[in-house]
Amino acid sequence: MLVGAFALLDALRRRGGEAGLTELALACALPKGSAHRLLDQLGLLGAVERRGNRYAVGPQLFRLGQAWQPYPGLRAAARIPVHRLRASTGASVVLTVLRDELALTVASVPGRVEGVVPVRNGMSFPLDTAAGRVFTDGPRGPVLDREQIQEGVSCVAMPVRAPDGLTVASLAAVVPARQQLTQVAAATAAASAAIESRLTRMPPREVAARSALLRY
Repeated sequence: MLVGAFALLDALRRRGGEAGLTELALACALPKGSAHRLLDQLGLLGAVERRGNRYAVGPQLFRLGQAWQPYPGLRAAARIPVHRLRASTGASVVLTVLRDELALTVASVPGRVEGVVPVRNGMSFPLDTAAGRVFTDGPRGPVLDREQIQEGVSCVAMPVRAPDGLTVASLAAVVPARQQLTQVAAATAAASAAIESRLTRMPPREVAARSALLRY
């Protein structure tokens, strides 16, 4: 039952947070009646909610998801720098961590290329993208992508390092291909440095929690 429930929740996630019963049952290879019962049970727990004839991610699932910390203090440290990077460059900005051989987005702000490359928390990027290459190449400076992955867009990514030098995240700015990357790279580097600076000021209880985390 748990496997089926999590499969339905993941199918909802992959469909933007909302889908119909038949669509979800087919996506999870579940009988329609079984999918309906599981969704009703998830609804009682607040994990999903009904919207007419469709199901959507519920508030309880959102609250649980917000409690997950990929690295202590990371999302809080990134909140202001990510928005400032968006404001200064117009970029769609994503902060990703390495999970299951993908760059998983844990914070995002849409920018000018939203219509071409939508960004959402929870979406993943392959490791051959600029965001992913931060984890595989171990760069000291910016990683550039000039329409290598998608025509019409370029990307600049920078590593975000913990106080001990460990790369804990990748900060990426996605812009129209016509935009000059020199200024975008400088702004992304400054935002990464701001996040790193904030991580050095983590409360002692968060510092102590580091030892229990998966190292990237």
